[in-house]
Amino acid sequence: MAKPKIAVFSGPTATIQNTEPLVTSNKAREKYGLPPRTNPDGSLMRFDALRAQRLAAPVTIYIKQFSAHPLEQDAAELYAPPDGYIDPAGNFHKERRGPNDVPVYEVTVRPEDGLYPLPYMARQASGQAWEGDGTDPNAPSEQCRQPFFPDPSRLFEEIDRLGINDEGVTCLLSSKAEFDFFRAAPSGGYTKGLSEAERTDMGQGDILPEKLGKDFFPYRPGYLRREPPMAMLARLTNVVQQALKRGPYAGAIWLEGSPFVEETSYWLNLLIDTTIPIAGNASQRAHGAVSNDGDRNIIDSVDYIVSRIWADGSGRDTIGAVVIQDEQIFTARDVQKGDARPGGYVATGGHGGIIGTMGQPGPAALTFRPVKLHTHSSEVNLTRLPESVEGTRKDGGTIRTVTVRIKGEGGSLLPTAIPKVTIVKHARYLPEDESGSAAAEVDILARIEKNLRDAPLAGFIAEGAAPFGTMSNSVDAALRRAVFSGMPLVRVGRGNAEGPVDPKRNPLSIGGSNLTATKARLLLMACLMKFGSLPPAADPDNPTKAERDAVDTKLAQYQAVFDTH
Repeated sequence: MAKPKIAVFSGPTATIQNTEPLVTSNKAREKYGLPPRTNPDGSLMRFDALRAQRLAAPVTIYIKQFSAHPLEQDAAELYAPPDGYIDPAGNFHKERRGPNDVPVYEVTVRPEDGLYPLPYMARQASGQAWEGDGTDPNAPSEQCRQPFFPDPSRLFEEIDRLGINDEGVTCLLSSKAEFDFFRAAPSGGYTKGLSEAERTDMGQGDILPEKLGKDFFPYRPGYLRREPPMAMLARLTNVVQQALKRGPYAGAIWLEGSPFVEETSYWLNLLIDTTIPIAGNASQRAHGAVSNDGDRNIIDSVDYIVSRIWADGSGRDTIGAVVIQDEQIFTARDVQKGDARPGGYVATGGHGGIIGTMGQPGPAALTFRPVKLHTHSSEVNLTRLPESVEGTRKDGGTIRTVTVRIKGEGGSLLPTAIPKVTIVKHARYLPEDESGSAAAEVDILARIEKNLRDAPLAGFIAEGAAPFGTMSNSVDAALRRAVFSGMPLVRVGRGNAEGPVDPKRNPLSIGGSNLTATKARLLLMACLMKFGSLPPAADPDNPTKAERDAVDTKLAQYQAVFDTH
């Protein structure tokens, strides 16, 4: 039977696709007369780090018998005889010739076998040893190597080649599925480009020279960290949607940095129109590091997809996008990174979030199915978004409505369509005076003016007191001006609030349910592309009853989505 095929997407600042620095081995240092790598106390390091590399030619090697485990020889009578013996001079013989001959297995390793862990022999162009990512600790980008893989293909090959399961065998990915790899918003880039001939195995054609911070988004070295801009949401949405439409795929895996996989996974949950599952994965530690968790998370996502526990009787996904971390299945809506350690993910909102387990032991299993709309049932997925909506823009002293195109050719999401949504956080003892006047909130008022100038689709998230979403009087006054300037306001509780915000308690705003401010922001962005801005008042500080009623009517459309997504 044909194996299922899974689409794998590379996201930004992804530790799961990051390796530790390639440090020149002591074998290379000895060969080229360089100072050896030492321990902190100055003593010579006992071992070189072995890094996965490829052979250029076949090599015959001799492996000492009973060296794979300290107690192999304790059961020597259960073993077949060795292939031969190595004498004290280092020569191989089929038969033992002396008492000091060492029993060995003879094996020829070949380039086609795949990657092997080997000492890292490379040096800098200057002849010096590599000690980190760059030629020196503060080297500019052009003198730094990239530690992030440009796409997930190498990561999957290393897991498949070097990963071992509890039955002592490998091929933990290729034995279950086939994979196509996509660079949606990658962490590593080809700064010199890549020809089609070099990319035939990926089937993606030519790659022109790519620019740091525009085409790829790393975080190491730390001073070269780059965050993807708002417009990147459109690009990654289009890459995922178009790939899954081309299919046929059994599922999709999204790889991103551990603090942010929760955000993009929820965005995909809202925007991608697909009936197959989407699993987000991250890693708290780099690939190849001690206790790296990312490799296991990827294997678990493959197991989740091929298990089909997510499917209804028609084979359609009933769960929506999930984040699978540390053998737990989280809904993308309700997951959050709580700590930078394996096991550091928590469920938000106080009403579920962890919907299943990846076994260990046992098969993947769900404990319940969420009721929120998602992917193919989402009211704000890409298919259901309109071609254009009405936004707001200030023309002189008057706020007018303008048409904002949402989709381009072939129904793709336009980068210029991504709304600007700002999070405002409340704490006690913030007001500067007792007046409660909006004039005190200079940052909010400045953002309103900038939105009216530059962002025709814009809104605010008020992260207020739990669970009501209440803010200070002056902030409420400033946000009221935003609402009557066309910018919808969503209220959520502070932090990881467990109580849903009641929309009836706070007029002129949307109740954000039990969403975190981060997740509410994403849903409001999607709603703005679905419904457009609120109808602006002629005078935002003094709206008429008719203008207020018009805003309430529009807010009801938003509220219906927040109640069900």
